[in-house]
Amino acid sequence: MRGLFLFVTGLVVGLLVEVAIAQNQNQSLSPNHGIVGLNHVGISVPNLDEAVAYYTKTMGFPEAFRSVDDKGRTALVYVQISRNTFLELQPANADRPPGISHLGIHVENMADAAAMFKQRGANVSEIRTSPTKAILSNITDPHGIRIELAELPPESQHRQAMERWK
Repeated sequence: MRGLFLFVTGLVVGLLVEVAIAQNQNQSLSPNHGIVGLNHVGISVPNLDEAVAYYTKTMGFPEAFRSVDDKGRTALVYVQISRNTFLELQPANADRPPGISHLGIHVENMADAAAMFKQRGANVSEIRTSPTKAILSNITDPHGIRIELAELPPESQHRQAMERWK
């Protein structure tokens, strides 16, 4: 009886290992391999201080981090909705009217993601590192919507905020 139990247990474990291997192989062949998910929505606002107050006090989303420009002015503020989801608030200006400015997609590896989208026919901008230490590139869809690809290494303010999340 003990031998039969061990035999059946071995079969079950073997089948589970086979299923796990097959699932991992399917994931690596996924058409969007390397895309982690939607990370943030960029919003341009007429008054940054009022927007930050609204999203932190009224909505209850904590401020995750902010970035300042070379003149010491606040360039953007991230408020955190969940561990991996943010709103990026930026001051509106002549080049960035009030409203949704872009979608931020978290990718595992920028070079791989950029190559994948280029192969699919997207116009992918040059890869750069932002002041927040995120590795970024942009795609503009046929309707003019900017999609920001973001690789978030450990030194990025995004990743640090995600790791602090409780």
